[in-house]
Amino acid sequence: MIDNVKHRQIYLIFLFAIAFISCKQANRPDVSNINLDIKIDRFDHILYAAKNRNASEVNQMLTKSYGLFYEDYIHRMIGSPEYSNDEVLSTLFKDQAYADLTKDVDSVFPNLKLQEAGLTQTFKYIKYYYPKAKIPKFISFVSGFAYQMPVGDQYLGIGLDMFLGKDSKFYKAIVQSVPLYLSRRFTPEYIVPRVAETYAHEELFPEPDENRTLLSKMIFQGKILYFLDQVLPENITDSVKIGYSTEQLQWAQQFEGDIWAYFLEKNYLYETDYQKLQVFLSEGPFTPGLGENRDSAPKLGVWTGWQIVRKYMDENPQVTLQQLMADHDAQKILNQSKYKPKQK
Repeated sequence: MIDNVKHRQIYLIFLFAIAFISCKQANRPDVSNINLDIKIDRFDHILYAAKNRNASEVNQMLTKSYGLFYEDYIHRMIGSPEYSNDEVLSTLFKDQAYADLTKDVDSVFPNLKLQEAGLTQTFKYIKYYYPKAKIPKFISFVSGFAYQMPVGDQYLGIGLDMFLGKDSKFYKAIVQSVPLYLSRRFTPEYIVPRVAETYAHEELFPEPDENRTLLSKMIFQGKILYFLDQVLPENITDSVKIGYSTEQLQWAQQFEGDIWAYFLEKNYLYETDYQKLQVFLSEGPFTPGLGENRDSAPKLGVWTGWQIVRKYMDENPQVTLQQLMADHDAQKILNQSKYKPKQK
């Protein structure tokens, strides 16, 4: 009898687990029939492998293979237009710092299979919602911390030297130009969400010029993050999507009602002064004016906009993702979200 009960309990737990998995997967569309296999072109490997060859020959090869990306790389990312391609290459190949950095990149990224799998999954969802979306060529490179994710004509670059891990010796050396609150996010797990976010901003949803109020910018950024909710692999956390530490995410969640009350009390929602808006939208170690001892999370306008959009979609299940992203009426979205978080 006891054995029967135990078996029945195990069976029920098993059924519950299956039901839970099914529910979780049911929130996402089936994209298994979308034929896509993203590969990242290792330009960083091709370039470094050619360092002992004649610069003019290498230049011809790379011009033919990489076209506009190579021109941007030579003249914008690591060099400047007043020097010839051959001169830039020769200087780069003799630079010990370039060799050291490339070796470090190779040790962290011997391959990019994890990132390719994540991007393949993400862009399958993007193609599901936006079948006509053009997928760029993904090219990895090293620029000496000059660029993280440049977008050019039919390419999206991935600067691997800016994803080495927060404890990289290089980031400690460049702290004057790249503060620690930024470099703590220079980790491999950030590659896929940053690619998706960059692609969303640059290719799918450019911000409308009429977005001048804090509210319109909050909702716009919130929609981008909600879009990431729908297309990124499900194991990517909210903290990584928005670029918070675990503590910053917890702070924002704990004081959500107080943050909203602060915006309302100060009449900030319809503020159009760019300097005042940036305090709540841009990167930083914290948000001035909120929290004690600089313990607040940064870009709280973006965070709040995300919560409003999530609430709006919960309250309006008939609205599709495409309809949401095309809707620029921030006031309507706020009103119909019924967003009223409780203060502590």
